[in-house]
Amino acid sequence: MKGFTAALFLWTLIFPSCSGGSGGRAWPTHTVCSDSGLEVLYQSCDPLQDFGFSIEKCSKQLKSNINIRFGIILREDIKELFLDLALMSQGSSVLNFSYPICEVALPKFSFCGRRKGEQIYYAGPVNNPEFTIPQGEYQVLLELYTEKRSTVACANATIRCS
Repeated sequence: MKGFTAALFLWTLIFPSCSGGSGGRAWPTHTVCSDSGLEVLYQSCDPLQDFGFSIEKCSKQLKSNINIRFGIILREDIKELFLDLALMSQGSSVLNFSYPICEVALPKFSFCGRRKGEQIYYAGPVNNPEFTIPQGEYQVLLELYTEKRSTVACANATIRCS
């Protein structure tokens, strides 16, 4: 019995993600912003890596140009990069949106064309429609992926507006 217990303990130490309990731990929840009735939180849904993201100014009134910061180390080359966004409220789909960020013939950002192992760090403006965020709680699934459908980044976000 002692041998089995020792083997189980060793297995738990070597392969923690396969063991029960604390295995398969989720990434920490990050606060993008929290100010004047608006809170935006996210957690990476990519089991292999986390990433950094922030918004310069937190406001219920979303401006047409917002400044963001985003950082990640690439596990894949980026020839083409796409963003999928799914917005839900109270379990119902509100919006599904797809956007090409990097295309071979039309790179929109300086990180387009980066290679595996390189770091992406973008700090600057992002164009979006101007609107006021309605009161409520929203869940957002964001996924960045390559032309081969390999995940670059994935996030589950929560937006709370009061």
